[in-house]
Amino acid sequence: MATAAIALVVLFAAAQMVPFEHPPAPDDGDLIAPPGVKRILAAACYDCHSNHTRQRWYGRVAPVSWIVARHVAAAREHLNFSDWSDYASDPGTLAHKLDQIRSSLADGTMAPWYYRMLHREARLDENERAAVAAWIAQATAGSERPAHRSR
Repeated sequence: MATAAIALVVLFAAAQMVPFEHPPAPDDGDLIAPPGVKRILAAACYDCHSNHTRQRWYGRVAPVSWIVARHVAAAREHLNFSDWSDYASDPGTLAHKLDQIRSSLADGTMAPWYYRMLHREARLDENERAAVAAWIAQATAGSERPAHRSR
């Protein structure tokens, strides 16, 4: 039993020698939205869905750091607010991204439960969900698109 415990401690210590770095990524065009909506999305979504990830203490400890890095990479592949100008330049892509945001907020799949458990700011109330939904409805009405910043 003691040998197994020592082996686990050694394995945990060795795992810390394999850090996962979060290299800075370019910001090709951040979302421009009404201030309230931008604040809601930035607080609840940007840690995983932008190039502005705030690294928490537990995200620096292996093997959690590896899991966090994998989740952030997958989230950015799916939706990256730092690439909003790329989405906005293609109306089909923009409509798809907006629909994904709308549906994930409506069905409660974003933010995931394990993230909400640790991050109070990701627990959106009904008013915050309604504000984002109203912005999406306005943005998709007619030919109007959400504004974007070109670089």
